[in-house]
Amino acid sequence: MGFFDFISDAGEKLFGSSAIDENKVREHILSLGLKLNPFNVIADQSKKTVHLTGFAETLADKEKAIVAAGNIKGVEHVDDRIKVGPPPQAVAEQEAAEEEAEELSEEESPASRFYTVVSGDTLSAIARREYGNANKYPVIFEANKPMLTHPDKIYPGQVLLIPRLDEQE
Repeated sequence: MGFFDFISDAGEKLFGSSAIDENKVREHILSLGLKLNPFNVIADQSKKTVHLTGFAETLADKEKAIVAAGNIKGVEHVDDRIKVGPPPQAVAEQEAAEEEAEELSEEESPASRFYTVVSGDTLSAIARREYGNANKYPVIFEANKPMLTHPDKIYPGQVLLIPRLDEQE
């Protein structure tokens, strides 16, 4: 869980005005096929912030939700309050899940890190810089599907997930 910064003027344009539409953000994220349930989006217009709450089936779904929200034009900050794992069904289960989530968050480091694309970047160049091998660009492309539909379609200001290679090989 945390607070992530993005570039407000970069990203997919979902709104007709400058106001962040919580429903459109939620629909956009869920349209990517991410396993988030329950899942909610709350917008703070004055701070250009979206707060994501709920549960994600996997860490990858959680990370993709954060990146998808941050790569929407007009969103400057994403407050991640998504927990990984199934939602608790009863009060006792909820308490146990919170204790387990706290233990896991203290023990595990994130599987991926975030990278902001700059002018002139390609997935191959990013892979060369991050992994020392330009031919590893498919690892980055796969980690960012379905937000990316083609390896050549990235833009400055877009935030990508850069997975650790030891998890991919």
